[in-house]
Amino acid sequence: MQPIPVIALTGYLGAGKTTLLNHVLRSPNARIGVVINDFGELNVDAGLVTGQVDEPASIAGGCICCLPDEGGLDLALTRLADPKLHLDAIIVEASGLADPVAVSRIIRFSGVDGVRPGGVVDVIDAATHFDTVDRDATPPARYGAATLVVVNKLDQIDDRADTLQRIESRVRELNPHAYVVGATGGRIDPALLYDIAATAPESGQLTFRELMVDDEVHTHDHDHSRADSVTVFADGCVDPAAVVDLLENPPAGVYRMKGTIAVRYRSSTRMYTVNVVGPSVHVAVAPPRAPANSLVAIGMDVDVDAVRDRMRRALTAVPGAAPAHGVRRLQRYRRLSI
Repeated sequence: MQPIPVIALTGYLGAGKTTLLNHVLRSPNARIGVVINDFGELNVDAGLVTGQVDEPASIAGGCICCLPDEGGLDLALTRLADPKLHLDAIIVEASGLADPVAVSRIIRFSGVDGVRPGGVVDVIDAATHFDTVDRDATPPARYGAATLVVVNKLDQIDDRADTLQRIESRVRELNPHAYVVGATGGRIDPALLYDIAATAPESGQLTFRELMVDDEVHTHDHDHSRADSVTVFADGCVDPAAVVDLLENPPAGVYRMKGTIAVRYRSSTRMYTVNVVGPSVHVAVAPPRAPANSLVAIGMDVDVDAVRDRMRRALTAVPGAAPAHGVRRLQRYRRLSI
């Protein structure tokens, strides 16, 4: 089993976190675990997503960043990382009072086996953001932790383009790598967050989730922006330095990258899986019988031809053993990913 991405979902109260969560959970053919972080005694958020989550795990008693070291997040992640659940991703919905910087740090340094950081999604209320969150001359620190900023509720304002540009400019002051997208009703393409299987259930009977998807597609498809996906396959063994260059500096518009690469050492070939979310690079040993060199790039409004060209160049086969400096760079990411 490959490590399961753990995605932090943050945002001020009322920004639309739970609305976005309900939307992405309606994707068919995806198994998603959810950690609901309640503040106070009422388990309101968990009630809203009941019936749509595969394995809900609730943490009560305060925002995630205030939990003690032995607090519930690691326990919840351990439960959800059980290989028997076959989850594609885990989403941690933080309290509106939680600090994205602290939440990101807790997930990154959790001691749970079988998981990896999957990014920090910060939801912003476009109508009230500059009155409640970003009110000072200095941009708020939360911008620095986000990998994906969702500017939500654009339907509630008139100057949508100007507001989106203003927020993106402020985010860029602290975080040049953050991906910024606009949304209404929290409707973003789930492919930005996790992988969605292409196959449908064989029974021919729609599940409860699929019925909800069908209803949503007919109701909201006109304002649901879909992500682009570019896939490249190649033979032989690659120069890991070329691949790491691509992972560290993805093409414009690409938010996620994933794939498998083959690297030749002195007398053997080793396979690795690579995952990129924003600026975060994760490298692990590939499972047995993993396909040789393949990369997938996912993002919005990408130049498909330019992205495909860069990926093909990164996967160009090289003769003989891989250059030592490239191997060292790849192994460094592998060590950091453990």
